Amino acid sequence: MSIEVLTLLLIGLILTCFSFGAPVGLALGGIAMGMGYLTWGDGIYNLIPTTLESTFFSFILLAIPLYIYMGQLLTRSGIGDAMFNASQMFLGRIRGSLAISVIGVCSMIGAMVGIIGAGIMTSGSIALKPMLERGYDKRLALGVIMAGGGLGILIPPSIPMIMYSSATQNSVGRMFIAALIPALISITLLVAYVVISCKINPEKAPMNTGAEKNMSTKEKVKTARDGLFSLLLIVAVLGSIITGIATPTESGAIGVVGAILLAFIFKRFRWKMLKSSGFETAMLVSVSMWIILGASLFSNFHMLSGVQAMVADITNELNLPPLGVIIMMQVIMLLLGFIVDELIIVLMCAPLFTPIVVGLGYDPIWFGILMILNIEIAVQTPPYGFALFYLKGIAPPGVTMMDIYRSIAPFILLKLSVLILCMVYPEIVLWLPNKLMGDG
Repeated sequence: MSIEVLTLLLIGLILTCFSFGAPVGLALGGIAMGMGYLTWGDGIYNLIPTTLESTFFSFILLAIPLYIYMGQLLTRSGIGDAMFNASQMFLGRIRGSLAISVIGVCSMIGAMVGIIGAGIMTSGSIALKPMLERGYDKRLALGVIMAGGGLGILIPPSIPMIMYSSATQNSVGRMFIAALIPALISITLLVAYVVISCKINPEKAPMNTGAEKNMSTKEKVKTARDGLFSLLLIVAVLGSIITGIATPTESGAIGVVGAILLAFIFKRFRWKMLKSSGFETAMLVSVSMWIILGASLFSNFHMLSGVQAMVADITNELNLPPLGVIIMMQVIMLLLGFIVDELIIVLMCAPLFTPIVVGLGYDPIWFGILMILNIEIAVQTPPYGFALFYLKGIAPPGVTMMDIYRSIAPFILLKLSVLILCMVYPEIVLWLPNKLMGDG
């Protein structure tokens, strides 16, 4: 069987399985094993232990449960609310301040949780109700939650970045640092959009409708303290990596200990919270591990069958310039975002595309950040982006899918502009890691 026919069959089987709602990890692994048996015979089973060894025994992946656990502790202890209240207190006199607070805080919460779906649902649970109660425009409220929660995978620590680094054998620390300037540009553009749109149409964002305007001095000091400590934890986690004090995995452990200490400081620690956070983390990690195993089996089988050579031949036949090849890869990942989530896209595309990108003379860290920016857009793009349905799941009954589609459109365009900017000017991505860690 030719690699072209095999690839078409694999794509068809994936679409069929997903349309019937099959579990992602089991579907990908099962397709790989089934097609592998038909093409390789019993030899396909040798792929299982080698994939298990290379995937599950990676020290880098140990960071995943630690970051997820940190995120669960922070959100369940109410520290996410503390960040939100502090941000709103400082920005309360600006029209659209609540939406600006949501972008910043939801970005941080998304970063704590590490994956888009959980980030948007957690952020939406905290922020959507207060915005609607204060009379904010429904589309603006939905859009900033989607945009802010989605930014979580671009702001370190990020689970997809860890997976990309593991799959391509690149430095997680360089990935985290490389993402900082694109993340800052993204947040700046989103905030600028909110300020300008609210200035043009003041009805989108009523002012002085929150409890923060009636706070006593004591309450303001407490709110500022809680928000500052919450922010310091994120700084400590990322700062320990940048300064070389800790590896990304060790910084995850620092984050867990810090989250527990903050819960004690804020007098919010409960054994029930610790237990529920542990159970939720265990479930999320279990699901993630099955997805990683299934996607890795699928990816390894496809690559060993010769898909990299096929992609290289196609690009040669199309006679595309190097940047044209990069654009083609971006389009493929955008389309994948309609049918699978961010973790699957990374695990399927990173091992396939990165060697080709390196062969074209590009930096793999730069391409990894492009992939993260792309995925963030792909899973939020109407009509079938996964993240759209996550937000619909926690939205009140009056919110329709059309409301969500319309709310995200301007934010998608802004994020797309950041992707194009980083693609055309790689220095935006590479300058900071090269400055802090030397040339890769």
